[in-house]
Amino acid sequence: MQEIKVAIIGLDTSHSVEFTRRMQAPDCHEEAKVFGLRAVTCMKFRTPFTNDDVLTQRQQQLELWGVQVTDDFEEAISNCDAIMLEINDPNYHLEYVKKCVGLNKPIFLDKPMADTYENAKIMYDLIKNNSLKIMSSSSLRFSSALVEACEDVGNPIQMYCYGPLGIPPVGSGIVWYGVHCFEMLQRAMGQGALKVDTRRDPVGTVVIVEYPENRRGIVELTTGAYVYGGTIRTTNKNRSYIVDGSSIYSEQLRQIKKFFDSGETPVKVEDTLEVMNLLDCAARSYESNKSVELNINR
Repeated sequence: MQEIKVAIIGLDTSHSVEFTRRMQAPDCHEEAKVFGLRAVTCMKFRTPFTNDDVLTQRQQQLELWGVQVTDDFEEAISNCDAIMLEINDPNYHLEYVKKCVGLNKPIFLDKPMADTYENAKIMYDLIKNNSLKIMSSSSLRFSSALVEACEDVGNPIQMYCYGPLGIPPVGSGIVWYGVHCFEMLQRAMGQGALKVDTRRDPVGTVVIVEYPENRRGIVELTTGAYVYGGTIRTTNKNRSYIVDGSSIYSEQLRQIKKFFDSGETPVKVEDTLEVMNLLDCAARSYESNKSVELNINR
């Protein structure tokens, strides 16, 4: 089987190293390995989310695994079959998606889709108008524990999930790290959220999401609590789950591999856009202490 050659854009996130580890590190455990992908290049540049020392350490690690590291975008993408945009700072996401228009290569865009819903909607229109093959999601959407819970409890009336509230160097923590929980929420509840109400307290925040037909989502984000899980309910059935954090990178990378192979994304871009809609409204509600309705033009 011919390997798919991957260009990684961005080195300000540990994901650039962790995904590459699972593609080609000699000491990667067999059960974690994802065959058929090889990172061949990585473009590094500095953002507020890292520093030169960290960039150097990550570069050295990637080079040990055979990755050519460059600071030139054209060089990074010149000999690849697919692109992974691994940029921790979502402020850069729209800029780099624009750079990929016309390349005719499948693109994985790591979470969150953008820094704001406005920029995510611009990106969505670019994707649609240019027929871009793009997949964007958090790894939490593909947690086997969540997937099994969703399969067991169809058409839930309520979904409660929990995870950390990250504190980023710039931007909103709800957008940057709350995305993991909101991906789980959207995976379980589907499209159609109407309104969010964010309540803050000394340890974090709780977001109540209103859906049609008296359905409800609750997202609890707690500073420093790095375990993910939740509960999915119908009127007569209840299923709780806890995410196995040791397997989520491999679970997601297997989905990315399928996408690169087929061009068919396992996550509709409309679902990703609604996650961004939820995040943006939750962040605005956090600042205003008022409920916020989702943007109508999802």
